[in-house]
Amino acid sequence: MRRVYFDHSGTTPVHPQVAEVMYSFLTGDNFGNPSSAHYIGQRARTAIEDVREKVARAIGAQPGEIVFTSGGTESDNMAIHGAAITSKKKGNHIITSAVEHHAVLNTVKALGKQGFDITILPVDRYGMVSVDDVAAAITDKTILITIMHANNEVGTIMPVVEIGRLAREKGIIFHVDAVQSLGKIPVNVDELGVQLLSISGHKIYGPKGVGALYIRKGTRWRQTLFHGGAQERLRRAGTENIPGIIGLGKAVELAVENMEEESKRLRALRNKLIKEVMGRFTRVSLTGHPTERLPNHASFLFKYIEGESMLLLLDAKGIAASTGSACTSGSLEPSHVLLALGIPPEDAHGSLRLTLGRDNTEEDVEYFLDVIGPVVNKLREISSLTEPDESGRKFIPD
Repeated sequence: MRRVYFDHSGTTPVHPQVAEVMYSFLTGDNFGNPSSAHYIGQRARTAIEDVREKVARAIGAQPGEIVFTSGGTESDNMAIHGAAITSKKKGNHIITSAVEHHAVLNTVKALGKQGFDITILPVDRYGMVSVDDVAAAITDKTILITIMHANNEVGTIMPVVEIGRLAREKGIIFHVDAVQSLGKIPVNVDELGVQLLSISGHKIYGPKGVGALYIRKGTRWRQTLFHGGAQERLRRAGTENIPGIIGLGKAVELAVENMEEESKRLRALRNKLIKEVMGRFTRVSLTGHPTERLPNHASFLFKYIEGESMLLLLDAKGIAASTGSACTSGSLEPSHVLLALGIPPEDAHGSLRLTLGRDNTEEDVEYFLDVIGPVVNKLREISSLTEPDESGRKFIPD
């Protein structure tokens, strides 16, 4: 049976070159603790600093502004907690959007229970936050704005350049979650106007359990989550994950090196998926912005279909896809992102997210298109959401 993986926003397979460099730091004399003064420890230290330079170069930063973490969730938590606690004497107001990843949204809500004033901005039907809404929400107590670069569930690219300019004019710290965007669209900290930026290894063909946080030099931020040793210039205690960091460096290097060509290729496959799905089915809609979206991302709502059932039938045919964020796939609640777009809960359950990657081909797209038709027809035939006509036969109302 053919196998097709269309869930690259959930995670990506480790690139062979990434696995190779990681293995070299799991064997031989590359096992050292970078805090050790002897030659084995200093070999590890040199390797880490080399990766720090690679990550910094990829996003237009300085090496000293990069802190290695365990992934996007930790980076988001460190950024938000560190900025909020450090700036509490200046103010207590934080602005975010209703479609943020839970690593941001739940962190901000937790601070709301600790005395911070939280504004969660609505989005339009495409999942895009309004710059005017951000401007209107700012008060003299606003200390932090945290908005994602691109949404993981519907692929919409946010107007972060304009928001960054606004934050800079007002002297407000601006954090961007760039976990989904790095390697797919340009990410440059100066162009985005950010003081804090989060990335993750496993979204760009690197290992799980490693990421990085960019902290612009001079930003009001201090470490609030980890207490221990002096690692990462006192910004993140704990012995560094050397193989993971080495893998992250190679993954970032490859992602940026091949981004323009690969994004062009994936955009063509994505456009074909969207055109064919929208042309072949009734009562289906595209979620997210029609043009301002990630080049590898196609997401749909199939009315009168239960998304989990659709995934199971696709999986039986060898196609791996998603109904939304991998972090919430265990929940029976409808996606908070889709609800924020104004989609009714009963319709939100019929979502399908297809995110393409480096190994996907036009043949994969054709195979999916051959499979999805019978799947949709079968599920609509048995759906309890359809209605019977006068003869008792089910039909799908207009």
